[in-house]
Amino acid sequence: MINGVCAIVGRPNVGKSTIFNRIIGERKSIVEDTPGVTRDRIYGKVEWLTKEFRVIDTGGIQLADQPFQKEIEMQVEIAIEEADSIIFIVSGTEGVTHDDEYIAKMLIRSKKPVILAVNKIDDNHLLSNIYEFYSLGVGDPIAVSGIHGIGIGDMLDALVKTFPEKNRREYEGITSFAFIGRPNVGKSSLVNAILNEDRTIVSNIEGTTRDAIDTPFKHDGKEYVVIDTAGIRKRGKVYENIEKYSVLRAMSAIERSDVVCVVLDGETGIREQDKHVAGYAHEAGKGIIILYNKWDCVEKDSHTQIEIEKKIRNEFIYLGYAPILFVSALKKQRIHQILPLIDEVHDYSLMRIQTNVLNEVIMDAQLMTPPPTHNGKRLRIYYASQVSVAPPTFVLFVNDPELMHFSYRRFLENKLREAFNFTGTTLRIIAREREK
Repeated sequence: MINGVCAIVGRPNVGKSTIFNRIIGERKSIVEDTPGVTRDRIYGKVEWLTKEFRVIDTGGIQLADQPFQKEIEMQVEIAIEEADSIIFIVSGTEGVTHDDEYIAKMLIRSKKPVILAVNKIDDNHLLSNIYEFYSLGVGDPIAVSGIHGIGIGDMLDALVKTFPEKNRREYEGITSFAFIGRPNVGKSSLVNAILNEDRTIVSNIEGTTRDAIDTPFKHDGKEYVVIDTAGIRKRGKVYENIEKYSVLRAMSAIERSDVVCVVLDGETGIREQDKHVAGYAHEAGKGIIILYNKWDCVEKDSHTQIEIEKKIRNEFIYLGYAPILFVSALKKQRIHQILPLIDEVHDYSLMRIQTNVLNEVIMDAQLMTPPPTHNGKRLRIYYASQVSVAPPTFVLFVNDPELMHFSYRRFLENKLREAFNFTGTTLRIIAREREK
């Protein structure tokens, strides 16, 4: 469960991206000494002290009239608006600047909790440099070094204390689902078609929906919540001061959903960005349905549906488990099939397999197709156990987890699907060494 959202802000070249990469443990942001390299917000997921949170890396704010500066500043403002807390990065080797003072005023106006991190304190003799930053009026400065990792733990300790308490699911006992996709693929129209009323704005102008809209409703006596999200637009294509939308909001909607409906546009066909959109839901382990919308606009013959389905499978290889439904929000074609399919996918995501039945399937698979040898060693699976649902997660106790090749993991996943179906459901298989 995501406990909070943190935005990293500061002027150019103070080490925001270095600290972002240090926090998330990978080189996701571009790190370069040229000011202004990070122009878009970049997102990461972090766990610290048992709390999970999202972190946003932003472009640097400065008063000087630089290329893209206005767009960067507006993106930072949106990042601040979305965040629960802010990490404000300043440079301990350069001291307080006019840009720092300008940013501090922005943060004070936001009324969000601020962690002031004085970066580039790489040696003890530089520690005294942090005290002048008290003049910014945003709290006690913490000495850090993004390059060496000094003080990062103290900074994160202070950060997680500022997050709001989130102890329960928002819609306990109710099936929640979200529509995600590029702008203008018909997400809002699908919501309206299901609800049979115009509760959300529908327009053919890309980016009309600015935020996630949750709508509780009942169907055949069962409670649902549909979460309509704004379209996820490719970063950098259009600055978000125009669209006033962020990928982070869609991620939040995905995390709050039991099932995610990935909406494709039958008029424009599959685009590269569709794969990125679907990837967010897949990585989150949600139940997934692919809706090919605007089916009424497609010129078709008796082979069209089969050909398009084959193309979808080729383009979305990692979603081979997701059912595909060809729909038209405008004509309400197959709209009545969406909720039953959501129920089916949700039920499979909550399925628990008896341990003895699970082990029969795993052992039969191992006997039928033994794992390949690697450096003279062969993987041996002793027993299996399901440890959680949503998504169904299985731990395999083995002789050496390093011998679990991804292709054999995929083979076992396919065997589980053959035995138990798991329509639309992500499966997770974890190899763990058996205790001796």
